[in-house]
Amino acid sequence: MSLFHQIALSCLPGIGSVLARSLLSYCGSAEEVFKSKSKLLAKIPGIGPKTLDQILNHSVFSLAENELKFIEKFKISPLFISSEQYPRRLRNCPDAPVMLYFKGRADLNVSKLISIVGTRNASDYGREICRNLIADLKEYNPLIVSGLAYGIDSAAHREALKNTIPTVGVLAHGLDRIYPAQHRNMAEKMLECGGLITEFMSGTIPDRENFPKRNRIIAGLSDLTIVVEANIKGGALITAELANTYNRDVFAFPGRINDESSRGCNHLIKTNRAHLVTGMADLEYIMGWSREAARPLQQQLSLPVNLNEEERKIADIIQAHGEIAVDELAMLSSLQQSRLAVNILGMEMKGIVISLPGKVYKLA
Repeated sequence: MSLFHQIALSCLPGIGSVLARSLLSYCGSAEEVFKSKSKLLAKIPGIGPKTLDQILNHSVFSLAENELKFIEKFKISPLFISSEQYPRRLRNCPDAPVMLYFKGRADLNVSKLISIVGTRNASDYGREICRNLIADLKEYNPLIVSGLAYGIDSAAHREALKNTIPTVGVLAHGLDRIYPAQHRNMAEKMLECGGLITEFMSGTIPDRENFPKRNRIIAGLSDLTIVVEANIKGGALITAELANTYNRDVFAFPGRINDESSRGCNHLIKTNRAHLVTGMADLEYIMGWSREAARPLQQQLSLPVNLNEEERKIADIIQAHGEIAVDELAMLSSLQQSRLAVNILGMEMKGIVISLPGKVYKLA
């Protein structure tokens, strides 16, 4: 795989995440995109004359070369969509970026990854919720994701650091800067056990249009999104709506009906776009989490002997992951969705697997 060509593909102007993935599907690799003949490229839906000319003339190669030098100098990890390190939850989203830039030590594929978002004008009520919630989450060893913004975002990152929980900030700009600048010290601490991630190349400034793109990554990275405080308009509600489109669980803390900073949360709950949550017990109940210690390995390995070949394959994958989403299970098992659904249903009826919220499965 050519990292240079992968970066170049992500640089092409006018090509979004969906079209970039379409190019990869037709051509086989990023390198082949730039080596393909014009006749083949012209047949790909969405590729117009201007984009075709940019691909054939290698107009983005200088940008890719500069970015390659930047990531090598500052020890940044480029995560292409086909790489093993790419966040698997995000990969399942249809508009996932083909390239991410990550700096830090966090495992982006941990078993529990939670986004916490909210208003930039956090109240004492919202900050207290963050403090109590994140302290209660510690025993589950999660990764906390947010947007490094003022208010609830920074409160979530700060409380995660206090509780030695890894936390990752998703940026709306390149890794050559921190915005807002007041959060630089916190961002540097996050690099020690969490990290910073973005789809934007160095030199990209935090323009307004970048924040909705950032929000889709926050939603796509996570198993669930928790909205602590939010007005009826703003990035937190956008993130919640995106999480719903990705079939992820969304939770919202209710607030007083006259509080502007709670109108968004109350609206999400009222319109059934979010589960009402008042504390850790609600998350445990709805997500099927248990405080009980993990069962001994011998018990987990004692599977029924009357499994067919496909069921055995599915059971082995679930056992290796503990809990796994159906999309990832389909990818790892190489089974068609229809075959997977039939086998999963049979295994549920036999009491071998348990279905959890969000189309996630674990062994019984």
